Amino acid sequence: MSNNQLSQSTEKHMANITTDIPTDIVHKEIDLIQNCISRMAQNSFMLKGCVVTLVTGVLAFGEKANHEGFLCAVLLIPLLTFWYLDAFFLRTEQLYRKLYEQVLEKRRTGDDSGLYDLNTAHLPDAIKREVKSQVRIMFSKTLWLFYEIPVLIVIGIITHPVWWNWILKCLTLCSCSPIK
Repeated sequence: MSNNQLSQSTEKHMANITTDIPTDIVHKEIDLIQNCISRMAQNSFMLKGCVVTLVTGVLAFGEKANHEGFLCAVLLIPLLTFWYLDAFFLRTEQLYRKLYEQVLEKRRTGDDSGLYDLNTAHLPDAIKREVKSQVRIMFSKTLWLFYEIPVLIVIGIITHPVWWNWILKCLTLCSCSPIK
């Protein structure tokens, strides 16, 4: 759900509010949650950019390295770390979306408990269970496909150096390699 869709959803729910809570306070609370959702999405996007940069750098400059296997083994650690962090940010984003829905429902009924509470740990367990676990998010179609290819290439290079020469030959043939 995009921020525009969230705003439209907010307006629809805000029309039904009949409470003593001033509307501007509820709007500010909803804006804070929307900012958290946007920040998590931005963090996830930035991690993907870092992964592309790291993998490209290793492939581009790896030809001059004497120990391709060691270079790739060192690359594997940040790759797996970024994969884990990306899943963390996506899960946190989903939790904030659930918090958003819960806050809208609570404010619509006049419940002002937890006003400005942005801690997703305070969500009821039943709502938390609706969000996939971090491991399941890591192996979701989008993250799995994005991180699978670089991880398999790196593992292939570590375990079989012939892969390295094949990858360099492919990059040279398609003129992707900056090293001639």
